[in-house]
Formats: sequence, structure tokens, C-alpha cells
Amino acid sequence: MAIGSEVHKAMILAAGEGTRLRPLTLETPKVLLAVGEKPLIRYTLSWLKSHGITELAINLCHLGNEIKNLLGDGSRFGINISYSFEETLLGTAGGVKRMEHFFDDTFVVIYGDILTDFNLKEMIRFHQERKAVATLALLKVPNPWEVGIVEVDKEGRILSFVEKPPRGSETGNLASGAIYVLEREILDYIPAKGASDFAYDILPKLIKLGLPVYGYILQPEDYLIDIGTIEKYQQANQDVRAGKVRINYEAKSCISR
Repeated sequence: MAIGSEVHKAMILAAGEGTRLRPLTLETPKVLLAVGEKPLIRYTLSWLKSHGITELAINLCHLGNEIKNLLGDGSRFGINISYSFEETLLGTAGGVKRMEHFFDDTFVVIYGDILTDFNLKEMIRFHQERKAVATLALLKVPNPWEVGIVEVDKEGRILSFVEKPPRGSETGNLASGAIYVLEREILDYIPAKGASDFAYDILPKLIKLGLPVYGYILQPEDYLIDIGTIEKYQQANQDVRAGKVRINYEAKSCISR
């Protein structure tokens, strides 16, 4: 894709059971948990739309109908939504592969439990300038043994990617923020059947093959949190109420419970 070309398609990974958030997720999918009195997915939709995303795919499994019933086809929010129901979980990469027909060019993938406000268009431009096949949002973390850790060279090219390295063996503190800009060709590297995971299976494979995989390092003022645990979920609520998350909402994008 040429530098400056618009990206209009994205996929939210929302099929997970949210086991670390139980009992909150026993009857509510984690993307519908309230953050500052609004469902988490409202922030994600607004963030994506503010950066030009108008075509959205969402994979569903655990309590998936609740998500579909809330969002519908997306028309009332000014976007079009397609759904992929998984009878058994296909993993982060397997879920995207199942929607292969949906993607025709560069696209964005965001994990459903992420709350962020950084400039996605700048990340897309970074990706295009480097002619990358995959670009990961990266941030510095204090607990590298609990997340996916990457090494990058001075140009931002990723040299290694290790998901949750044993404590003491980590090579730095740059972690994956679980947001990717991807070229359609990477779908060729995901198995057509069965479950597969970006962090454990696909990204390490792309790097080992020498394909151009890059890391876009977030700025200190950029906000990104994975609300996958009770503690992080509480932190996100505090941050939203304190005005630390910079996301604008349009009236037609209002989603309420």
C-alpha cells in the first residue's frame, strides 16, 4: 500500500472467555464490561472510527450474541460490522484467518480487552514507510515476564518476539500492545484449520523468515492498557474517570447499556 493511503478495515478479537476477569465475565463478555459507565467496546469503536476505520469484523464465541445484539450491523454508529461466530476458540490468528474473505488490503487488528487513545494513523504511516508486512504497537512495561517482549533495531525492525519469557531471561522491557497493522499477505502464513496465535505462532515465524516486521513505539503521553485482570480493569476505570483517556465521542456513536 502506498504511503498515505487510507486504511478502512479492522478486526476486534472478542471471542475470549475473559477467565481472569471472573466473576465479572460469567454473564457479560469482557468487551461489554463498563469502563467509566460505558462498555469497553464503545471506546474501541470510537477510537477506530476517529482514525478512518469504517469496515469492522468482530469474532465472537463466549456470550457472543450479547455483543451482536448491542452493536447490530453497526449502521447506527456510522460503520459496517461483520461477525464471525466460533464454535470453538480459534486463537487470535486463527480467528483472523477465518475472516480471510473480509480483508482485501492493509488492515488493523486489536485485541478486545485493550483500551487506548494513541494516533493510529501515525502507526499506519510508519508501517507504510517501512513497507512492513506487520507492525506492532509497542510500549515500555515494568513486568516484561508477564507479556510479549520484543527486541528492535535502531530502525524499529523487530529482531525477536517472545511471549511471556521466564523471569530473568527477558531481553528488554518493550512489550506488544496487542494492536497490529497487517498486510493481507500474512494470512498466507496462518494455518487454514485449527487454532493459532499471533504471539506464540505467527509473529515469531514471520521474524524467523526474515520478513519485515516492525515495532511502533508509543509515546509517553499515549494511553494503552490491557484490562484482562481485575486490577487492570479497576485501573482503567480510575483512569477514565480522571480524564486520562483522550477519545472523542460522536452523538451517533453513543452506545449505552
